Amino acid sequence: MNILAKHTQIVKNTASKLGFDYCGIAEATFLEEDAPKLEEWLNNNYHGKMAYMANHFDKRLDPRKLVEGAKSVVSLMYNYYPQQKLPESAEDLKIAKYAYGEDYHFVIKDKLKVFLECLKEEIGEVNGRVFVDSAPVMERQWAQKSGLGWKGKNSLLLNKTSGSFFFLAELIIDLPLAYDNPITKDYCGTCTRCIDACPTDAILQDNVIDGSKCISYLTIELKDAIPEDFKGKMKNWVFGCDICQDVCPWNRFSKPHQEEAFLPHADLEKIAWEEMTKETFNKVFKRSALKRTKWEGFQRNISFVKN
Repeated sequence: MNILAKHTQIVKNTASKLGFDYCGIAEATFLEEDAPKLEEWLNNNYHGKMAYMANHFDKRLDPRKLVEGAKSVVSLMYNYYPQQKLPESAEDLKIAKYAYGEDYHFVIKDKLKVFLECLKEEIGEVNGRVFVDSAPVMERQWAQKSGLGWKGKNSLLLNKTSGSFFFLAELIIDLPLAYDNPITKDYCGTCTRCIDACPTDAILQDNVIDGSKCISYLTIELKDAIPEDFKGKMKNWVFGCDICQDVCPWNRFSKPHQEEAFLPHADLEKIAWEEMTKETFNKVFKRSALKRTKWEGFQRNISFVKN
């Protein structure tokens, strides 16, 4: 076995040992095809008030600007599909499945740090950085480029054997590896279930999302008042939204995760959302993704869908 194949096997074995469901590798190069698409998306203001999306344009497209001497982008998928849906609260309010348990940023970032240390122990000096939805990395594009799936009409990465209920994460490292073949075929075909089901018409043509209309954006990223145009369209989602994933035929292959940290928070089923105090919210959701809205934002969301 040559050194390239040996190092690649070490990377993929380490990913498996740490519980990642899929691992793909792509060469760290400029994402030439995605540059005009990103520019057009920003020019159309589909990022809404997520001003940070317009920052670091060059870094989003070239991982070598994030990690000096980068040679490889290792893309990873970590399952979060629950054993069963969380029963809706007494108020029939809904939160996205990814927020049932502990904040994935904590869980996966810790695994990625261990990952990098394992590579250094087994291979030697490996320089790089780890990312989990927290830096200007075009994670879906890299996952597709490394053969993990394709970008569906809802813009999420879809995997033929497991669907889309996965967190994506990356290691950008200065280690040359054997690269996987990208998935170039669109397996969505003529299906439009996600487009038809989206209550706010956020899913456009050509796998493009108008982020400013997405329920996840409205309930999490938007810090201002939710526009009145969306009254009656939120379907009682108060943190994120799973509609486009729930209707996707590929998610019939989703299997329950095995991550204890992602099990539903013990208090989720008992909480009376509308009566929750700020103190209780901060205490209960200290290590939860729900804290991103802060108590004020969460109460705004509840008030919007209930009144």
